[in-house]
Amino acid sequence: MPFSIVRNDITKVSADVIVNAANEQLAPGGGVCGAIFSAAGFDKMSAACGRIGYCPTGSAVSTPGFDLPCRWVVHTVGPIWRGGGYGEESLLRSCYRSVFAEVERLGAVSVALPLVSAGIFGYPARAALDVARQEAQAFLARRPDAVVLLVIFSADVVAACVRDGAALRSFIDDAYVAQSPFASARDRAADLEASLPLPAPSFAPPMASMAAPAAAPYSPQQKGRKPRGKGLFRRGAQEAAGTDELAERLANLDASFSQTLLSLIDARGLTDAEVYHRANLSRQLFSKIRSNADYRPTKPTAVALAMALGLTLPETRDLLGRAGIALSRSSQFDVIVEFYISRGVYDVLLVNEALFAYDQPLLGSGV
Repeated sequence: MPFSIVRNDITKVSADVIVNAANEQLAPGGGVCGAIFSAAGFDKMSAACGRIGYCPTGSAVSTPGFDLPCRWVVHTVGPIWRGGGYGEESLLRSCYRSVFAEVERLGAVSVALPLVSAGIFGYPARAALDVARQEAQAFLARRPDAVVLLVIFSADVVAACVRDGAALRSFIDDAYVAQSPFASARDRAADLEASLPLPAPSFAPPMASMAAPAAAPYSPQQKGRKPRGKGLFRRGAQEAAGTDELAERLANLDASFSQTLLSLIDARGLTDAEVYHRANLSRQLFSKIRSNADYRPTKPTAVALAMALGLTLPETRDLLGRAGIALSRSSQFDVIVEFYISRGVYDVLLVNEALFAYDQPLLGSGV
C-alpha cells in the first residue's frame, strides 16, 4: 500500500531510501542514528557525512546506503521539543518535506522513515505522528506510485497515540460483551420467554369444537393401490419451475462491487485519483478494479474504498455485501472500522494507526 506503518528495525527494512534522524553535525549518535551508522559500516558512513559536514535543522542531505539494504540514506535533522512555542511544528514539517524532495531528486520510489524527533528530542508522539502522516499524504498526492513506510520499533508508541483511544477501547469491550456466549445465552432465554404463547383466555371454546375433521372412510378398493405418478410429475414440475426461477435470478443479479463502486464515484463527482489516494490504494490496483466488473476485493481494500467515498455504515455494509463481505461484531478489525465510520472519521491513515495498535490488517493495499 502507498503508506504503511510497520514494526521493525529500520536498518533491516529494504527500500530505495532509509531516513536517518540525524544531528546538525551529522555525527554518529544514539538511537536510530547510531543503529544506521553501525549497519551501514561505521567508518564509511562517518566519512561520507564528514565530507558534507553540516545539515541545519529542518533540512536533509543524502549519502550512499553502503551496507544497508537501501541505495541511499537521507539524513534529516528534526527539532528539539521546547514546549511548542519555538517553531517546532514548522521545522518538523520542513524535515519531512526536505526528505521527500530529496527522494524525488534521487529518483527513488520507496522510502522508510522513523518518527522524526519523537525519541530523545522529546517531540510529543501524537503530534509527531500527525505531522508524519500529513506530510506523507501530501507527498503521495504528488507521487501516487511511491511507497512510504513509517517504521516503528515499538507498537506502544502508536498505541498511545490512537485517536479517541479510550472511547475505542470501550467500544471494543462492549462489542466483546455483546458477543459473549453468556450474554448470548441470556438473550436467547429472553427471546424464548417472549415467544411463549399466552395462557388461553377463560372464554375459549371447548376442546371438542376444536377437534380435527374426521378422516374419510376407508375403502377396501384402496388396498394395495399404487400411486399413478402424480407425485413424481408434481416434483418434476417443481424442479423445472425452480430451475427457471434460478435462471431468472441469475440473469437479474444486483450490480457487482466494481459496478456499484464506479457508480458511487460518478455520483459524488470524484476522480479515480482522488478515490484511490484517499483509500491508500495503488493506481495499478484501482485500474484492475475499474477494468474488471467481477473484481473481488479483500476486506481491507473494500473498506478503504467505502471510507474514501465517505459512506455511512449501512451504505458500507451494502457495498461490502456486493463483494460477499460482511462486518461482524466478533472481529476486532470490523469493530474498529465500525467505530470510526459511525463517528464520521474517514481518514484511512488515521484509522490505520488504530488498526496497527491492535495488530490488525491495515486498510488499503498494494498492487
